[in-house]
Amino acid sequence: MGAGRLPAVVALLTVAAGSALAGEAFRHLTAAEIRARLVGKEVTDDVHWAYRFEPGGRLHVVSLGRARTAKWRLDGDGLCLEVDTCVQVWMAGNRVEFRRGDSTLPDEGVLQAPARRP
Repeated sequence: MGAGRLPAVVALLTVAAGSALAGEAFRHLTAAEIRARLVGKEVTDDVHWAYRFEPGGRLHVVSLGRARTAKWRLDGDGLCLEVDTCVQVWMAGNRVEFRRGDSTLPDEGVLQAPARRP
């Protein structure tokens, strides 16, 4: 392969790899997967809300600039963020969806290391 074609091949492979990652399908997580992936991490939409999942069921919530502490727990393969609010957790890469099981749109966010918040 000539030296002139190498940059084109590298560019093509880079675009193909990026497309594969962007097209990764969401998958429903089990309780064990939820615990392994979320504890010690934060899920946020980077604008309106952030949930930091701490061991032992403590949940640090920042919503519209206001911080509060709540609890999280697992119920089957559901994640309960409040007493009666349980959701399914779906992930694709670091993208997270909290789905309610009804026809409402899911809450969409990203999984990341906890950010410094109030």
